[in-house]
Amino acid sequence: MHPFRFAVRAIGPRSAEGWLAQARRAEELGYSSLLMPDHLIDQLSPVPALAAAAGATTRLRIGVHVFANDYRDPVMLAREAAALDILSQGRLEFGIGAGWMASDYRQLGIPYDEPKVRIDRLLEAISIMTRLFAGERVDHEGTHYRVHGATIGTLPVQRPRPPLVIGGGGPRMLRIAAREADIVSFIPQMSPQGRPRVREATTDATAAKVARVREAAGARFEKLELCSWTAHVNVADVHRPFAAIGAGLEAIASALIGTPYVLAGTRGAIREQLLRYRERLAISYWTIPVDGMEEFAPIAASLAGR
Repeated sequence: MHPFRFAVRAIGPRSAEGWLAQARRAEELGYSSLLMPDHLIDQLSPVPALAAAAGATTRLRIGVHVFANDYRDPVMLAREAAALDILSQGRLEFGIGAGWMASDYRQLGIPYDEPKVRIDRLLEAISIMTRLFAGERVDHEGTHYRVHGATIGTLPVQRPRPPLVIGGGGPRMLRIAAREADIVSFIPQMSPQGRPRVREATTDATAAKVARVREAAGARFEKLELCSWTAHVNVADVHRPFAAIGAGLEAIASALIGTPYVLAGTRGAIREQLLRYRERLAISYWTIPVDGMEEFAPIAASLAGR
């Protein structure tokens, strides 16, 4: 059973002073990591923002939760990830997924392919990037990528690669995460149109997903760290309005109360809830939205490392 740790998930502030102060505050409060989404919304661009946050802190891990594979070439993404790991002195968590937000694809002018194609492309990209992180000179002729003599130059500090986080909610993505990732991050499963399926976000549904990961991982399951994306936290007052949960999910947030994706109640109740989730679901790593960072901090402090 892995010890608890907690990340802050943030998109701003937009000023340098505000962003760096927020990173330092997350570290001061004892959070393990600072994570950013990868969407074309009103947020700082994650790679330079995380590099700046790493320079302003000494212990805080950094990561994108998660890079959308379709938005970048795998060789260029591996180079950026290696640079982040170097600049943070080995504090990067490298998160990646197949991409799901249809509005991003429209803005980028790239096809929003069916899930199978996006996931096939992700698998191919992970294979290329894993070899690049290990220092190989990569030649690859695949269905989606063609790479000739590719290298990334300077290698990441963490070897053979930074911890790989794969986020997803569907059966195939979870099987891939079980086989390939170091950290499996559960999110509500998305429809082919990129909308969350609330019925797939219940505790029972999450337990079924964990069982699927356990079966696919086999002997390596005990080494996997399981993570839950948290849409909203509400300490003491479950009626406080949902705010800034991102990615257009406000409409479903209230339906997620009582699931692993919304943590609501008194400090003691949430603490007990997290202990029960770890016992039943083996989830020990929780991402907390930045608007709940301060109020959640005493709960995180009481459980971190235990």
